[in-house]
Amino acid sequence: MIKEPYFFGYGSLVNTATHDFPDPQPASLRGWRRAWRHTDLRPVAFLTAIPDPGAEIDGMIAHVPGDDWQALDEREWAYDRVTATQAVSHRLKHPAEIAVYAVPAARHSFPTARHPVLLSYVDVVLQGYLRVFGEAGIDRFIDTTDGWDTPILDDRAEPRYPRHQPLTRDETALVDARLAAIGVRIVQEV
Repeated sequence: MIKEPYFFGYGSLVNTATHDFPDPQPASLRGWRRAWRHTDLRPVAFLTAIPDPGAEIDGMIAHVPGDDWQALDEREWAYDRVTATQAVSHRLKHPAEIAVYAVPAARHSFPTARHPVLLSYVDVVLQGYLRVFGEAGIDRFIDTTDGWDTPILDDRAEPRYPRHQPLTRDETALVDARLAAIGVRIVQEV
């Protein structure tokens, strides 16, 4: 039986405004946790998935037509594509082979003030979670993501994240309130 190729996204890939992969739908990934990390492959920190047997994260699966991973591999070039089929809970009615992108532990470290998270990236991720999972989804995202003590660079006026999306006034207020509630440190420059 042929298994259709899908990916599991747990960050910006949840925001369908950042890609056009077909058949996006909510899913969850057991045995993994999200974390803000830095790697020498990029100047800023970003999300990665880290194996954690007791954890589960919400996300989005989407189809990779024709098993053509090239565009997604280019987008996620700092990550390894890892098979995660058995760990993903979804509502597909047909067999699927599901991959998740993660940076191997040996290639990432904790973010620093010199390598902050971009607020434009956080905006995209939280907007995606809000639109798919509602406000409770944002809260679960925050609770199942490590590294919120990382400085976040306010680049909203001139977004550095290549797939940034405009937020509505209400979305911006919601993101700002959630980040303030957990004591995130927003910085204006690095």
